[in-house]
Amino acid sequence: MKITFLSVGKPHETYVKPGVDDFTKRISRYYKVDWLLIPAPKNAAAMSETELKKKEGEIILQGLNKEDYLVALEERGKQVSSEGLASLIQARANESTRNLVFLIGGAYGLDEAVLKRAQFKWSLSELVFPHQLVRLILAEQVYRACTILKNEKYHHK
Repeated sequence: MKITFLSVGKPHETYVKPGVDDFTKRISRYYKVDWLLIPAPKNAAAMSETELKKKEGEIILQGLNKEDYLVALEERGKQVSSEGLASLIQARANESTRNLVFLIGGAYGLDEAVLKRAQFKWSLSELVFPHQLVRLILAEQVYRACTILKNEKYHHK
């Protein structure tokens, strides 16, 4: 199985890049892993919130394969524990999912068409985090889930 982190926005900021790179490298010991960054659409500043979400959604949906399992990070999604995330990843591996995609939307969230395509909507927290920090938190939590599945001592409970 491959894990793809898909994020709308600019490249990783210097204050999060080392952490994202470190956790991505750690995840690669368990699964093939990649980051795909979708730049903001041209003329994004001139678009309404709705237009921007729709345009970003079109780009996202075009980049997905039919068999990809999409986990959309969504503030109204379901919150899960680290163990719950590990179970979700294991279930996808057990089902021979080829590509597990974790999606971070743009500044205004995800278009409804993308949310309908997602097999799972996940809320990291009721708190609001800066977009760049979500990348770091996501990478760390996926790494933590991998160590839980292998019964390694990174995760303490």
